[in-house]
Amino acid sequence: MTESLYRTDLALPGRRQGKVRDLYELPADAADRPRLLIIATDRLSAYDVVMPTPFPGKGALLTAISMKWFRWIESQGALGLRHHVLSTEAADVPVPPPQQAALKGRIMIGRRTRVVPIECVARGYITGSGWKEYQKTGAVCGVALAKGLRQCDKLPEPIFTPATKAEVGHDENISFEQACGIVGERLMSRLRKWTLDLYTAAHDYAHRRGIIIADTKFEFGHVLDSAGKPTDEVLLIDEALTPDSSRFWPLDRYEPGRDQESFDKQYVRNHLETLVAAGKWDKTPPGPEIPADIVKNTIAKYQEAHDRLFA
Repeated sequence: MTESLYRTDLALPGRRQGKVRDLYELPADAADRPRLLIIATDRLSAYDVVMPTPFPGKGALLTAISMKWFRWIESQGALGLRHHVLSTEAADVPVPPPQQAALKGRIMIGRRTRVVPIECVARGYITGSGWKEYQKTGAVCGVALAKGLRQCDKLPEPIFTPATKAEVGHDENISFEQACGIVGERLMSRLRKWTLDLYTAAHDYAHRRGIIIADTKFEFGHVLDSAGKPTDEVLLIDEALTPDSSRFWPLDRYEPGRDQESFDKQYVRNHLETLVAAGKWDKTPPGPEIPADIVKNTIAKYQEAHDRLFA
């Protein structure tokens, strides 16, 4: 059985803990570039709550999927987009060999950046919170949509729906204009174009391999110089196009008008919804323990997504 890594506590500076990833600062490399160590643990969050149950092997799968997408992005020169990753070698982490062994396959060493405080979301289908908002208002994040759309219908064109980044609690969907008010119209226009171009290209790639990417989110950051000050260079950071940051549906079972089967953590969300309906959980911390069969089947879905996309 795959060993699990739920939390790290390395003797490195700048430790921060996100919902899924642990982060540390690393010394600058030979090119004097400040670096960040990103460790994908086996934690899983749903409804912005971290579950107490580890999902063994999940962090390694997320890292493998992200890195294959990052290499694919590198091959798509027309996108004009660069990512943050410098290395994935555990041997490059300045910790004792036993700790390096535990990190193998689940790390990215990347350029340090000042994170743009906006989640950049592309939606190609009407589902999730977008479907709920559309039913109430006929729009998603201020983007008006045609009348009469069914749940999970494909949109005529993908839409850009930014969200604020929350350290604790729920991210909040906002309009493009609100996002411009936070970080400026020039930057948001660039991020919108990158987000939609990358989503469209990735959607077409995955579609040929039997997977629909219904929506996804990206994060961007301004590269830090050797003095730790942000520059004008913007990179794609964090992860990319994983089951944690996207909705993946099997193409051969896609049918608008209902919820779709998925290769992502929607499987866990569906289990949690049964607890909510039964009054056993209210979507606030702490999260409930997840049954072993849900854990096993979730990891199997992540693995199948990886294999369909990149086998």
